[in-house]
Amino acid sequence: MTDALQPRSVLRQHPAYRDDIGDLVTRRPVPGPAIEQIDPFLFLNHHGPQTYSANNRGLPFGPHPHRGFETVTFILEGELAHNDSGGGESIIRAGGVQWMTAGSGLIHAELSPESFKRAGGPMEILQLWVNLPGRLKMTAPNYIGLQAADLPTFRTDDGGVTVEPVSGSWLGVEAPIQSLIDIHLAVLRFQAGARFQAPVARGRNVFLYTVRGHVSVGGVAVEPWSLIEMKDDGDEVEITASDDAIVLLGHARPIGEPVFSHGPFVMSTREEIVQAIQDYQAGRFGPPPAV
Repeated sequence: MTDALQPRSVLRQHPAYRDDIGDLVTRRPVPGPAIEQIDPFLFLNHHGPQTYSANNRGLPFGPHPHRGFETVTFILEGELAHNDSGGGESIIRAGGVQWMTAGSGLIHAELSPESFKRAGGPMEILQLWVNLPGRLKMTAPNYIGLQAADLPTFRTDDGGVTVEPVSGSWLGVEAPIQSLIDIHLAVLRFQAGARFQAPVARGRNVFLYTVRGHVSVGGVAVEPWSLIEMKDDGDEVEITASDDAIVLLGHARPIGEPVFSHGPFVMSTREEIVQAIQDYQAGRFGPPPAV
């Protein structure tokens, strides 16, 4: 299928570091001690895996603002309730995805629904922040909530890898989201010994995070909970799993613009950050969502 392509090689691995939020197990591979971003991929929080007992307090992410970027949230286990100042509202369950374009400004809450707080259960969530170029930072906010059944999930020809396309296209399968800056994202679920190959044009940055299990990338062994920084020396990504594994894989063309971030705002200049804070304080992001 892609035998004529040249696999990219690994530049370095970045192990995620623990940064728990209260009793919420949290690992963060980027930004980290040796990497600021893989442009345009800015930030990844890996919450869990962990099991909540019955009558728990749930996730702690009450109403908070964002401007200038997009958040992509993958619910691997459990469920997540979303509510925002633009009217977006949903409860997304295991296997689903939330794609929120903060753009010019949104206030959103990401909490466990009451049913989960009552019953408890397993929980594992990834949240990825993706930058927007200056020309799109003030774009209209938007929210898309997708359940697992909304994804055109398929298996590779040998059946060893289940591909869950979220954005862009994967091996000829169109994902349900076509992003503002042509970001391709998918969750890959490997059986032990399976191999996955996907073309990625030169000049695009690859985002590859090992959620679970041991894999090799371009022949280099990779530990779980590691972000892989790849060279732009090929036109294909090749991943082989030595045991059952889950990988978050994405690619996009780098924006190549300055990034000035402060808390929940990601802009291009300090002045834009100051303006974002002033606009939020003045109520220009809309009313905080009810929780």
